[in-house]
Amino acid sequence: MAALGGDTASASSAGAWSLRHVHLSLRVAFPAAGAGAGRLRGSARLELLRARGGAGGQLRLDTHRSVSVRRAALLPPGTPPDRDTPPTGDLCDGDPRDGDPAPDALQPLPVQIQPFASFGQALVITLPSPARDGQRLTLQIDYEAGDGPGVCWLAPEQTAGKRKPFMYTQGQAVLNRSFFPCFDTPSIKCTYSATVKVPEGFVAVMSATSWEKKEDNTFVFKMSQPIPSYLIALAVGDIVAADVGPRSRVWAEPCLIEAAKEEYDGVIEEFLAVGEKLFGPYVWGRYDILFMPPSFPFGGMENPCLTFVTPCLLAGDRSLADVIIHEISHSWFGNLVTNASWGEFWLNEGFTMYAQRRICTEVYGLAYTCLEAATGRALLRQHMDTTGEDHPLNKLRLVIEPGINPEDTYNETPYEKGFCFVSYLAHLVGDESKFDAFLQAYVNRFKFQSITADDALSFFLEYFPELKEKGVDSIPGLEFSRWLDTPGWPPFLPDLSPGDALMKPAEELAELWAADGLNMEVIEAVDITAWRTYQLVYFLDQVLQKSPLPQGNVERLSKMYPKVSRCQNAELRLRWCQIILKNNLEAEYSKVKDFLHSQGKQKYTLPLYRAMWAGPEPARALAMETFSATAHQLHVHVQNYVKKILGMEVAEA
Repeated sequence: MAALGGDTASASSAGAWSLRHVHLSLRVAFPAAGAGAGRLRGSARLELLRARGGAGGQLRLDTHRSVSVRRAALLPPGTPPDRDTPPTGDLCDGDPRDGDPAPDALQPLPVQIQPFASFGQALVITLPSPARDGQRLTLQIDYEAGDGPGVCWLAPEQTAGKRKPFMYTQGQAVLNRSFFPCFDTPSIKCTYSATVKVPEGFVAVMSATSWEKKEDNTFVFKMSQPIPSYLIALAVGDIVAADVGPRSRVWAEPCLIEAAKEEYDGVIEEFLAVGEKLFGPYVWGRYDILFMPPSFPFGGMENPCLTFVTPCLLAGDRSLADVIIHEISHSWFGNLVTNASWGEFWLNEGFTMYAQRRICTEVYGLAYTCLEAATGRALLRQHMDTTGEDHPLNKLRLVIEPGINPEDTYNETPYEKGFCFVSYLAHLVGDESKFDAFLQAYVNRFKFQSITADDALSFFLEYFPELKEKGVDSIPGLEFSRWLDTPGWPPFLPDLSPGDALMKPAEELAELWAADGLNMEVIEAVDITAWRTYQLVYFLDQVLQKSPLPQGNVERLSKMYPKVSRCQNAELRLRWCQIILKNNLEAEYSKVKDFLHSQGKQKYTLPLYRAMWAGPEPARALAMETFSATAHQLHVHVQNYVKKILGMEVAEA
């Protein structure tokens, strides 16, 4: 049974209830040895309103086999939704607080766990009598969680400081059901609050509009804006903060905080201000960044008020600072206006890619933005060449069958094909400023809502009645339905020719380095000192495509451009390591090893292991040696992906 409303990835009865507020009361316990999974113990309190016509006798929530539900109970009418009520039994470590209802005053409810899918279960709670239309209920669920896919526990050696353990949650797409019982669907939004007690010497942070530390190392959070469950996020570790703007701070382990402050001081506010000018007010109050431990496998997660990012962004020269523009753009597209189901993920990512590139154009100019977009288009081309254009996942509007994990549908299509579709809509309008005004109106119309593609496109045609009258939604070969429901290459590609001014010099320089006889006079006449990250990335991509180069050329290139071959910019390091491996340059294998020791981001780690394993015996030996030395510091999912590449046995989850 999927959630009412058509989200096949949810076992909940979300459509039968209006969720007004969630309050989490948690204690965090790290494992004694600092390795393995710790425990989250406490309760989730849900303030519910029965929807008109919904089935009122039962409540179904999403949960996970890693979650142990101890009790569900109704609270007395009028109980504040964010007041802590101590759980019962071995979950309670203290006396009930004055003024809270005593545990024995609560009304216990029958609970049952039912199978649903490999990625979750259904928690079925039977009410004492069917709820009436509009009836308000406050339900408390005492539970324990810890080793689920959405709750990550890091041993000290997986952190930057290597002194203390660390934990964090990752909700997208359907992982927060292993964090707390919930309506784990993006179609439902609510406010939330939390009280989190952590061990002395640790700090808790959450994706919340307010943060306050109380006595007993207890932290209190409130999110005053409604958000979907996947955006509720918690991190606990040896964390400190530094202000970098009037409404922004960076959080990181103490050994990274100065680098984080130096990299982003004054940067975020500029991006936020441009975003507000283009898309309307920034409604979330603060925009903070948490630099995660090196084993964090993702580039970033746009948790509102507190984006989680990889420490790979700390290049030391701000050359990757603009990567954060994508996560900032989610503040309007994804967090404020959200896809109603994961089958229409392009609504989050396609609009965000367009917004990111509009901000980038305002800050860095059109040529640079087109160059960055060209690298994105190349990734889409590579993806479709690998899967085949007709693969069903290469549609914008997916039909996710029951039992299929939305995680397994993730690819470049919603990002880059989605960007092309939004760019096509802008092309139909023909005036960038008018389309900017439409995006502001779109955000204002659907803010704090979860929508479908039909909602978005209907509003587009309503906003531009002259385009609706022309029938732009049914132009042969460019029908909106074809964009959404037909797999394949985008039927319209935005013009990226303004990027030629930056791409052609990079292409010509790569051609010079691929020649049998190097023309050093011409090469030395090309000054790359002013080239920004994506121009250098484009240059290295061209060199990689032409590799292996004639013998000796890579060594000379390395000496000629130490800014490239010795830099700390992760995007450049990845490509330089790929060039080393493609050219069998054993003398520089140490750079591959050093890069893999320094971080565990999936985007960088997996391509290098694939390149090593596809190479000669010394490269394969390097792969085995490096993985043996670094496996313990990688996220378990990345460990398993690498094991598959290396032909090693992977334990069942």
